[in-house]
Amino acid sequence: MAVLFFLGGEDVSERGSWTINAEAFRVAGGKPKVVVFSWAKAAFDTDPGSRKILISYFRSLGAKRVDFADFSDSNATTASTIEGSDLLYLTGGLTRALLERMRLKGVDCLLRGFDGVVVGRSAGAAALGLRCIITTRIDGKRVFVTVPGFGLVDFCVKTHYKPLKDRQLKQLSHIGRVFGVPEGSALVFKDGVLGAIGEVYLFEDGEKTKFE
Repeated sequence: MAVLFFLGGEDVSERGSWTINAEAFRVAGGKPKVVVFSWAKAAFDTDPGSRKILISYFRSLGAKRVDFADFSDSNATTASTIEGSDLLYLTGGLTRALLERMRLKGVDCLLRGFDGVVVGRSAGAAALGLRCIITTRIDGKRVFVTVPGFGLVDFCVKTHYKPLKDRQLKQLSHIGRVFGVPEGSALVFKDGVLGAIGEVYLFEDGEKTKFE
């Protein structure tokens, strides 16, 4: 099974999670072949400037090659691209869009058989869990709801975590574990063992504890 990095969020132009990404690259062999899935944006992340920022960032971390998976590729091409990579990187954006597009291309199934490293940032991290926590508006209030994720692990991850939403996360934790991961921190799942880089919080059975 893949080694999973659940990154709480990062402004890649500022390289605020350098240490986390450096560890992911190290686990992936030091000079990994990276494939980026930027499918969590409404119009896809095809902006040349954004791509150049990621390419420069990842090359400075030691990437041997940085490619971008295109949604227009055939399922067979996408499968071949994944098979030839060492590290898959799922960007942030709209979680629902990412879930829908990756399921349409069968990527959710391919992830289950991938034995490299998967780094999910923000929406990309949330999608890897059993369920995804998303924000919606009900009766004029912004509340958390969950939708099915890819199920690579048996818990949920709340990215961009802030203590202001603890009450809602405690409520959600009655139906399963929830990890609150702030920007600049990460939860790591390797060989069935969970670890934290930076500050990560566990919500379980209505209680909050610092995960260490």
